[in-house]
Amino acid sequence: MHPSRNVLGQPLTPCSERPKTGFFRNGCCDTSDEDLGVHTVCVQVTAEFLTFSASRGNDLSTPFPTHDFPGLKPGDRWCLCAARWKEAYDAGKAPHVILSCTHEATLEIVPIELLRRYALDMN
Repeated sequence: MHPSRNVLGQPLTPCSERPKTGFFRNGCCDTSDEDLGVHTVCVQVTAEFLTFSASRGNDLSTPFPTHDFPGLKPGDRWCLCAARWKEAYDAGKAPHVILSCTHEATLEIVPIELLRRYALDMN
């Protein structure tokens, strides 16, 4: 098995350990065929984005202890579904992206040019 790569073609680096994120809850925005939501975009959430996400039926702010989810607050990093990031972008609410932690599978949904505009780590 080859190591996962980020949108820059480099080895994928962890997005967040606290809260534990990613489809596999291993801290990385890694993916597989089982990840139907394509949870591959490492973002730094904002209050505006959290409100937007909740308005779309995905409340990421409220803790969900039975799933060991503390709830996100502005400044937290999180592996977001690529289509949700694009939806937030289209609505003018996209959070910043960490390219080194964003899986290359994202590029099937979001062009690199858009991701670069929102990048916190311009490599």
